[in-house]
Amino acid sequence: MTTTNKIYDVLIIGAGAAGFFLAANLHGKSVAILEKNPSAGKKIIASGGGKCNVTNRYISAQNYLGDEEFVTKTLLNLDFSEVLEFFSELKFKEIKQNQFFCASSAKDVLGVLLRASQQSGAKIFYNCDVKSVSKISNSTEVSAQGELSNSQNEIFEVLTHGGQKFSCKHLVIASGGLSYKALGASEIGYEIAHSFGIEVARTAPALVGFTVQKDEFWFKNLSGVSLNAEISLSAKNLAERKFSGDVLFTHKGISGPAILNASLFWQKGTMSLNFLPNFSFKNLNSKKQLSTILPLAKRFTLEFLKSRNLADKSFNEYSQAEKTEILKLQEYKFAPAGTFGFERAEVTKGGVLTSELNQNFESKKQRNLYFIGEVLDVTGMLGGYNIHFAFASAKTLARYLQTT
Repeated sequence: MTTTNKIYDVLIIGAGAAGFFLAANLHGKSVAILEKNPSAGKKIIASGGGKCNVTNRYISAQNYLGDEEFVTKTLLNLDFSEVLEFFSELKFKEIKQNQFFCASSAKDVLGVLLRASQQSGAKIFYNCDVKSVSKISNSTEVSAQGELSNSQNEIFEVLTHGGQKFSCKHLVIASGGLSYKALGASEIGYEIAHSFGIEVARTAPALVGFTVQKDEFWFKNLSGVSLNAEISLSAKNLAERKFSGDVLFTHKGISGPAILNASLFWQKGTMSLNFLPNFSFKNLNSKKQLSTILPLAKRFTLEFLKSRNLADKSFNEYSQAEKTEILKLQEYKFAPAGTFGFERAEVTKGGVLTSELNQNFESKKQRNLYFIGEVLDVTGMLGGYNIHFAFASAKTLARYLQTT
């Protein structure tokens, strides 16, 4: 077993967005970051199609699934302009829904985070897959500078699967969620929470596509077709949500930005899809076939008609009952079979309950134990909201730790 005789002021589990941003904002502290992978920030590099959407001009608790008051107070600690200032050596393009993407690459975003952490004095230990965490009484502490001090303070001991042992005064869990296991995702954050009696909300894939039931098998015949749609859904204990944007049909079911956002708030049940927003069937007197008239991909219209056992003809040639079926294009009831799963999900919803933490992200049950970033039961929509919350939670904690 490799054992360090240093007791770090702060030990961070996870070299991702939250962990790095925390380390970069800690000054005058001895800090270590433990990363299970041989390199850092794999999810950062993969995010935003390799361009990493770091923030959004309009950040609000309405963009998140989580405790509204907790999220609102956290977001007050970090403005989008502060994020851009942190990455000021890079250029960002504001596109789509006020999102800021790196003009070069996500690797450059990671590079800034890595350098800023190291410049603050943080040490990064790779291939450190955490096995367990315990808290012990420590009568004789050895500081990270090698100085002895007599105290009765408790410290955390972190053991890795490789036999390494680390000690610290403050332990921060920034290990992320379960999405993209190929990028090194881990359950360790939830396991540590459980070991200290901290409640964890059930986890599920989010910002992910939907698989379909038998009634929607026709979706699979449209693989590659994309169209603009509006989605409405209601969920238990949540207000009705509406989403607009592209919907993409795949060989597994249905995906695209609007669907991914809907998946964040969806619970088992039905949603309504409007495939023809801003279109009116009134005064539709053309003698042309429906597939030619509707502002939809012809392939989509033909598959829809086939799924309703209808022929492709002019709108006026349909019976009233048939027209009723066609009008469902603007209110198509859809009950997903499930999702594409964690392997295809961009984020994880659920996680360590924020009700178990104070506003500084410290556990109410265990002093000096903190949880930040995606490991929490706070999940954002598409648009830079998740990485912004990771940064905001880290900034909040950094301010607190600077005073301890």
